Amino acid sequence: MSDKLFSDFSEVSSKQWKQKIQVDLKGVDYNDSLIWKTNEGIHIKPFYHFDEFDELPKVSNTQASNWKICQSIYVTNALEANSKAIDVLSKGIESLQFIITNDTISIEQLLKNIDEIPIHFKLQFLSEDFINQIEKFAPNSHVNIDLIGNLARTGNWYHNLNQDHKILDTVIANNSVSLSVDISLYQNSGANSIQQLAYGIAHLNEYLNHFQNKDFNINFNVAVGTNYFFEIAKLRALRILFQTLASEYNLETNCHVFVTPTKRNKTLYDYNTNMLRTTTECMSAILGGANTICNLPYDAIYHKDNEFGERISRNQLLVLKHESYFDKVDNPSDGSYYIESLTNELAEKALELFKDIEASGGFLKQLKEGTIQRKIKESAQKEQEQFDSEKEILLGTNKYTNSSDKMKHELELFPFVKTNKRKTLIEPIIEKRLAEKLEQERLNNE
Repeated sequence: MSDKLFSDFSEVSSKQWKQKIQVDLKGVDYNDSLIWKTNEGIHIKPFYHFDEFDELPKVSNTQASNWKICQSIYVTNALEANSKAIDVLSKGIESLQFIITNDTISIEQLLKNIDEIPIHFKLQFLSEDFINQIEKFAPNSHVNIDLIGNLARTGNWYHNLNQDHKILDTVIANNSVSLSVDISLYQNSGANSIQQLAYGIAHLNEYLNHFQNKDFNINFNVAVGTNYFFEIAKLRALRILFQTLASEYNLETNCHVFVTPTKRNKTLYDYNTNMLRTTTECMSAILGGANTICNLPYDAIYHKDNEFGERISRNQLLVLKHESYFDKVDNPSDGSYYIESLTNELAEKALELFKDIEASGGFLKQLKEGTIQRKIKESAQKEQEQFDSEKEILLGTNKYTNSSDKMKHELELFPFVKTNKRKTLIEPIIEKRLAEKLEQERLNNE
């Protein structure tokens, strides 16, 4: 077709749209009634228009058609984990994440009869010998190492600062391991979207400063919530910020974005709503350009690993990919004026915060001083107050609750923050769900 569609109609500017809306409001102020401000300080307008852009948005280079369905397997016994891995691979899983707690696990047994697929190793310890064993039997896997993430989460290094960095330098030099940046910790602890992005990039910058222009694989572990369009924009902004930072170090590598749904908004009561939450969160991850998505079972906060919960979480992704066709377009969110605007604003505000962190001595310095922890607590407290006052709603928990819903005898796991007094170098960043206090009160009254 040589003629443009709707060429007979004159264009309508954003100014004309705003004037029409103002007339329809019949005297009600446009700004007060239709523009709302988020916790990040972003003003959301009722509509977005192409004439608000100085130039058309650039085409992103994400490949949403290639995202992988992943399942996480907690490894305590190599043979049992191997059997489970082979079973889930026959049911549509395309990638595996092994969570390993100790260095006695046999990688050879763990990977027996598993064909070449993307494999992620999440180690809860740091061992050069164990990483070398992984490299021997799974040379193309993602071995994610995050010293700073462990410090932020636990308050301590794995061993000590010097030994940790010595091991890191050695394994980076001799293996194809990935440096990992755990942004999910900040989200699950209550940081807003701008903080998550800025802390993630500042976190990465500490590694880039240390290695100075050395090319290596970068893996971002990201948690997404149910603020649908914001989460799409957050992932897009993360890639923009990464490319901006990488260009300063002349790095030519791309980042791998590994996404899981957040735990922060998951609930103990009316737990089936968790399935709805994780579905939209996985959709945001796909449209935002995640490389790998590992869903969270609806009962993960109170049940041990079980076949039913894992099957449901796996099938959610299978339905999205194979029945909802969420693998047919590489950059599906490109060109949406709302998402493009959000992406730009999140990236710009996160970059400003990143610059402030660097001007104050860097991420590690602020972490050791407690500044990062304090800022996250302030953000989390603000969101908690919104939840407590029902300005932020979790259906079935602080709104439309079912008083006959009983959960005391369903708990296989302790679903609340655990306090374990120990000596730490810094104050750890603690993950906490919004509904914890309310749920504890309900449990006590059952």
